[in-house]
Amino acid sequence: MLRGYRFARPFKFQGTSLKGSAPAAVATNTILFVGLFIIASATLSSFWVQTSNFQIGSSTNQTIVVSDKFKKTPKSVEFPLNCSIGNNANQTQTCPANYPTTFSNTDELDPSPNPLCPDYFRFIHQDLMPWKRTGITRDMVENAKKTAHFRLVIVKGKVYVEKYKQSIQTRDVFTIWGILQLLRRYPGRLPDLEFMFDCDDQPVIRSRDYHGLNSTRVPPLFRYCGDRWTKDIVFPDWSFWGWNEINIKPWEGFLKDVKKGNQRIKWMDREPYAYWKGNPFVSDTRKDLLKCNVSGTQDWNARLFIQDWILESQQGFKQSNVADQCTHRYKIYIEGYAWSVSEKYILACDSVTLLVKPKYYDFFTRGLQPVHHYWPVRHENKCRSIKFAVDWGNNHKQKVTPLSNLLSILFAQAIGKAASNFIQEELKMDYVYDYMFHLLNEYAKLLRFEPRIPKGTTHLCSESIACPADESPKKSMIESLVKSPSASDPCTMPPPYEPRALAKLYRRNINSITQANAASGMAVHDDCKLRFKELKAKRSYRFILFKIEQQQIVVDKLGEPSESYDDFTSSFPADECRYAVYDFDFTTEENCQKSKIFFIAWSPDSSKVRMKMVYASSKDRFKRELDGISFELQATDPSEMSLDIVKGRAC
Repeated sequence: MLRGYRFARPFKFQGTSLKGSAPAAVATNTILFVGLFIIASATLSSFWVQTSNFQIGSSTNQTIVVSDKFKKTPKSVEFPLNCSIGNNANQTQTCPANYPTTFSNTDELDPSPNPLCPDYFRFIHQDLMPWKRTGITRDMVENAKKTAHFRLVIVKGKVYVEKYKQSIQTRDVFTIWGILQLLRRYPGRLPDLEFMFDCDDQPVIRSRDYHGLNSTRVPPLFRYCGDRWTKDIVFPDWSFWGWNEINIKPWEGFLKDVKKGNQRIKWMDREPYAYWKGNPFVSDTRKDLLKCNVSGTQDWNARLFIQDWILESQQGFKQSNVADQCTHRYKIYIEGYAWSVSEKYILACDSVTLLVKPKYYDFFTRGLQPVHHYWPVRHENKCRSIKFAVDWGNNHKQKVTPLSNLLSILFAQAIGKAASNFIQEELKMDYVYDYMFHLLNEYAKLLRFEPRIPKGTTHLCSESIACPADESPKKSMIESLVKSPSASDPCTMPPPYEPRALAKLYRRNINSITQANAASGMAVHDDCKLRFKELKAKRSYRFILFKIEQQQIVVDKLGEPSESYDDFTSSFPADECRYAVYDFDFTTEENCQKSKIFFIAWSPDSSKVRMKMVYASSKDRFKRELDGISFELQATDPSEMSLDIVKGRAC
């Protein structure tokens, strides 16, 4: 969504030349309501009462005694950019010697207990799992060079870079800039290390290529995203330090702006639609999303706009300030060519994020919980799924009680608030740096060789990148500059997931997504409507049974006109749910011959609870597709749809 244009002038490091080539039944209704009520209650609880997911050690009421020497706030010494060293026409910018490369004065550290890192830090252990047994050899690192944009080496607290090719825009520059700020934040706290970084979008280290004898030769390659089929090591993306090509400011400043924006426009005062703006031409799934836009014949509750970055740049980016785009109650996130950096900006908005099923993940999104932080949208049926979510959240088109109406509105607001709280509290810049710190430290522990400075590399520091930079990138760099070492230690790294705990997490997320998708209703196959019209107009069938199969409602059985009511009732499976319509002939008390079509929702007690919820949540939407239904029966056993009951309802 925020994949910018590519005509920006390549950024060049000043210093040693770096050469390279150019380029995610009442009983059933009661079950459904209770299920959604439980989910809503859990989400609302976290909305009203913010609590930590984990606690270690003593009770929070324990008094901690701090010695007198720590009662004063530790004094920080600032080290601003020094662009005066070697900065004339005949000299290249050199690195100042006054910024510390070690941190030995532990007396100046804040003695407060370190907070436990957010839960998504635990995936650092998962990402490094391929090398847990073998370690990382130099040959492995060299094999990662095939697609890398640069090699980065840290030796004795200094950074050296060997560049291989130009990245898209200034991704490589701001990624390296971010690492330099990490070293300014925690000087001397990172061990010597060496790694390769690929700045492109899609992960490339395919798991299927590293089985058998190759299983011990996985190249450790860093990049911005991963997926379930690859082993790339996920690292924070460049935009945390600014994306000057599309006028996005560094993350810390954005968080302040979006927080003010959220306070300025409350959720109930926002446009009651789902909003998306971006480039649809980078993927088929985005092109498909455009079909959900409002038209003269259909309103899917979506307001979709195509972003023209070239025109936007010519107009000074007046319409693309992401902090000013929190004007709708719902915002859509959908991947493009791969993962998109737009996800974090959308989640920050207090709006309900409607997240189209993703293929990729970045470093923090594995900490998001479906139905708590976002509402999942089915990729194969986006429009219907989006419309349901907006209708349900707004709750203005549904026949509901005041209590359920209030719950739906609060539930929707709670999802949006949970996401923005996550972004403000668990993805603040302190944690971005701490994630980098722990990832690189854990990575360095796996190295089975001594990092060295290759010939032809460039020694880089903040001055050598920022001082010669053009006005726009330089502005972002100055704004994101770490001016002094941190007065506190990084957060405490959580332990790795136990296999059972990780499997439980995945199951919980899948179940939440399944229930949310079920609640949005199933697609209806065209054959269902065609056969119903034939029953209604031509009386071609006595009855039709329908079932849910592969995320849509399809015809299960057609009853011939000569078949009886007993034939009809015996067609229902004993332990599976079904829908059905029956063309019922009867004689009135006035001896008039009439017929009525009635609908049955069959949900036997022995059927699976999940399927009961799926059928119950899809029923009303399906019935609206069948024009001409006289009445409905909901049955959990044959006695609830006996012929006497049918006659009583018909007459």
